[in-house]
Amino acid sequence: MKKTDSKRLVYSLIGLVLFYGVIILLLHRIESDVPDSKMHSWQDGLWYVVATITTVGYGDVIPVTYWGRTLGFVVMLSSLGIYGFIISQITNFMNTIKERKELGLNGTNFKNHVVIIGWNEFSHSVIGHLAGAGREIAIVTKDRSSIDIIKEYHDLDKIFTLYADFNNFEMLEKANIREASVVFVNMNDDTEKLVYVINLKKHFADLNYVVTLDNGNLKNTFHAAGVTYAISKNEISSKLLASYIYEPDVAILTEEIIAYAHQDDEYDMKQIMVKANNPFAGIFYEKVFFDLKKHCNVVLFGIVKVTGSVRKLMKNPDGDIKVEVGDYLIILMDGKGGDKLKRHFLIDEGI
Repeated sequence: MKKTDSKRLVYSLIGLVLFYGVIILLLHRIESDVPDSKMHSWQDGLWYVVATITTVGYGDVIPVTYWGRTLGFVVMLSSLGIYGFIISQITNFMNTIKERKELGLNGTNFKNHVVIIGWNEFSHSVIGHLAGAGREIAIVTKDRSSIDIIKEYHDLDKIFTLYADFNNFEMLEKANIREASVVFVNMNDDTEKLVYVINLKKHFADLNYVVTLDNGNLKNTFHAAGVTYAISKNEISSKLLASYIYEPDVAILTEEIIAYAHQDDEYDMKQIMVKANNPFAGIFYEKVFFDLKKHCNVVLFGIVKVTGSVRKLMKNPDGDIKVEVGDYLIILMDGKGGDKLKRHFLIDEGI
């Protein structure tokens, strides 16, 4: 509940307690000395008031004087208002809980997830691929209507939505942004993205940031500002278009492998981390290459060595390179190959 609503509820409850407290004391004073009365103490008055308000009406304790019955009449009429008040407060409370959940104000416990700041058609497409790959996603939007759209199209078990001002950095904590694997800043203008990333890094310095650029010439500027990956939309689309013109089959395969494979016969390029229980740890790259092809019918394309925050990608390296815990294997596979990979080697996709 909002603070104003909570205060209003507390003041209303205090008012009700005082109102009925006064009535109980008056009933006791009026009725206690009357011979036929059964209200000999304030506890008897309390019993009568509670029985009347709850409509139980035992009738064992009732006022017998004129003024006592007048007060009883007030209690009976006011009980109708109390029920309306209680029902409205319960309804308001339940609606508040529902609204807080819908707006993401209760926060999320997602970890190693993707945080997307800004919602539009492009982020809708990105989310489709990420959700297809099984990634958990936290979306921060300042457009209330977009929350309903997101919920209509996506699995809510994997997606958390937060309605917040982008510059309210305390609210971003509700998206558990500090535990995110990457933050995708998705705003309308390159300049707006740059200014926002600079401010965001003041609060969350150690995160990986991704932006898409309309102007590819700004890549170096964004990298200097601390962005991990700056991607030019025009550059990617122009390369793919050129590939379709002079090597269309390569272009078709390229487009397929950079997206999530929805069918078993579709191919996907996956990045897989080598963990401590992985049987490939300590094995030469060349042997890993042949074992993967033999057992899972997947193709090892490269390996990423990670030292601190520095990532070194080696594409199809020499066979004397050893696979170590913490490395990432770049593998081309179809859906069946992915299932075999998990079953035989207990490794999962993604960073």
